[in-house]
Amino acid sequence: MGARKKITADARKEAQKSLYFAKLNDVPTSPRKMRLVADMIRGMEVNKALSVLKFSSKEASGRLEKLLKSAIANWETKTEQKADNANLYISSISVDSATMLKRLRTAPQGRGYRIRKRSNHVTLFVDTKITNDTQN
Repeated sequence: MGARKKITADARKEAQKSLYFAKLNDVPTSPRKMRLVADMIRGMEVNKALSVLKFSSKEASGRLEKLLKSAIANWETKTEQKADNANLYISSISVDSATMLKRLRTAPQGRGYRIRKRSNHVTLFVDTKITNDTQN
């Protein structure tokens, strides 16, 4: 690795130390379906988001619930505090498309139709809400 790349990589790692996040890569669900669930919990308080995900009937909600618990555990590890008394919320959540498995389905008259099996990457950031009481 060159010196310039090493400097930027070190700066990126240093910036990541102050952020609390969890990533879920190559989820075999289409990004569109995952975004529906991600939009439900975006900006919510953590405990409320966990209950929303727990009682949602969508298949993607189970995976996002597990990811949110992982992000909370990462926050607890880095700050050495309990999440129960902290005012945690989901600061940002992004769903990006990942690789596509391309398959062929047989069709009439010797043709073949393409099937795209989509997958996605989910990144979830957790942060504390700073109120005016704690600032003063």
